[in-house]
Amino acid sequence: MFGFLTFGTTLTFLDLALKGQIEAQEKEKFPRELSGSRGLIKLYQNHNPGFSFGFLKEKPRAVELVPLCITSALAGMWTYVCSCRGRLLKKLGLTLALAGGVSNLYDRMKRGYVVDYFSIQWGLLKKVVFNLGDICILLGAALFMLSEMLECAKEKK
Repeated sequence: MFGFLTFGTTLTFLDLALKGQIEAQEKEKFPRELSGSRGLIKLYQNHNPGFSFGFLKEKPRAVELVPLCITSALAGMWTYVCSCRGRLLKKLGLTLALAGGVSNLYDRMKRGYVVDYFSIQWGLLKKVVFNLGDICILLGAALFMLSEMLECAKEKK
């Protein structure tokens, strides 16, 4: 359990540190290519007051309360699953999702918006600006779903 807690906390603070670095820079410096990325990653300084793609930005109270409830539920699930033997994939998925959720929730509560700061310059992804927390949530949800599917398949055998 301690290893997952350390990993998740590290990811949360890394994302918050990156957001802080982006916020500390002048808006005029964005967008720009991330040096060393060979044009694959572009940096931004976007402020998203809503959910993904600004959805419900006109409802700031809902945009705060829904993630608070979801993050609280994830924390409860994480605590339970981490107390069980095995289930490494599920533990990793919940840890990632919780780390990203806490980072973005902190932004919403402290800043009133989530800082998004990079875009992958490939296909449709060019139009989407992410942060590390978003990637953690996406990857964590995928791993959690995979663990559930594997458990169901194992039970059917």
